[in-house]
Amino acid sequence: MAKPFRVIDTGIRDGRRQIAFDQAMIDLRKAGKIPDTVRFLRFPPTALIGRHQALSREIKIGYCRANRIGVVRRITGGGTIYFDEGQLGWELAFDRATLGIASLADLAREICEAAAAGLSRLGVNAKYRPRNDIEVDGRKISGTGGFFDENTLFYQGTVLVDMNAADMIAALNVPEAKLAKRALDSAAQRVVTLKELLGAAPAIEAIQGVLLEGFSERLGIAPARGAITREEEALAARYHDEEIGTEAFVAGIDDPGAGEGVLEGSHTGAGGTVTAYVRLEGPARERVREVLITGDFFVTPPRTVFDLEAALRNVPVAQVGGAIERFFSEAKVGLLTVSAADFRAAIESAVAAVKA
Repeated sequence: MAKPFRVIDTGIRDGRRQIAFDQAMIDLRKAGKIPDTVRFLRFPPTALIGRHQALSREIKIGYCRANRIGVVRRITGGGTIYFDEGQLGWELAFDRATLGIASLADLAREICEAAAAGLSRLGVNAKYRPRNDIEVDGRKISGTGGFFDENTLFYQGTVLVDMNAADMIAALNVPEAKLAKRALDSAAQRVVTLKELLGAAPAIEAIQGVLLEGFSERLGIAPARGAITREEEALAARYHDEEIGTEAFVAGIDDPGAGEGVLEGSHTGAGGTVTAYVRLEGPARERVREVLITGDFFVTPPRTVFDLEAALRNVPVAQVGGAIERFFSEAKVGLLTVSAADFRAAIESAVAAVKA
């Protein structure tokens, strides 16, 4: 029997308020106060960085401020994206048991394949590309990501409907290495919109419709339009005002390599880039004082990175690698795009000179 899903649309809202609504929806689903849900959303011009990314390294802050482009930190991992009214966001928040799939990687594949099947109904050759993209002939039309929070899965994606790539390039710092990896001259070549593929941008309602058809057919759910609850709105407003909407949250990781005595190491694997910033202490700088980990990776739950940083405090430099392996062997975490070895490589590269 198909599993019922409520469908809501929060329309175009300030970016920080949209992200605050994400957190409210997750917490209320965990508490059983809202049903399994598909949500559609849109943004005014906004630069969104991933939960663990360094703000100043990802976004051209001065340009965004001068051009009234919102700057927002997501509660999910992954890389920086540019969003405006010409893109459609989609999200699913549901209980882990609903689809009977326990693995985050398997759920990501099933959801992405469902979204790709829906978009294909518009007449484009949309295909899932592991681990979290949907592409048309090698060009990205949708990026996705998500995580488990206890028994609730939150998974989100975008659809590039109509976008001025020049606006994206002007607002974001796109690493040259990321472009070179795909033999591209610019970020604009990496993405494609429905307008470019079809000659005209489909109506937002039509795109929502085909996505719901894809979710229904491939995931075995029964989506039905529903109402946003007063409790969702109230909780989202509180989260916005107390945390997600504040400058302290958005700039919580800004330019971590700027301080004196900071060691930096980076490792890029198949699932993304992990960068570590390390301060040492002791007469011979033989012990970790603090570690800050950034990057465009996905882990679940999101607090995993913060727990790892805490676990490495006061660890002797010579024992860092073993401490990282021990942390991941004992912690109940899901690594959707990276492995324990990626974190170890980044942190050990930061302290390599001291160890030598």
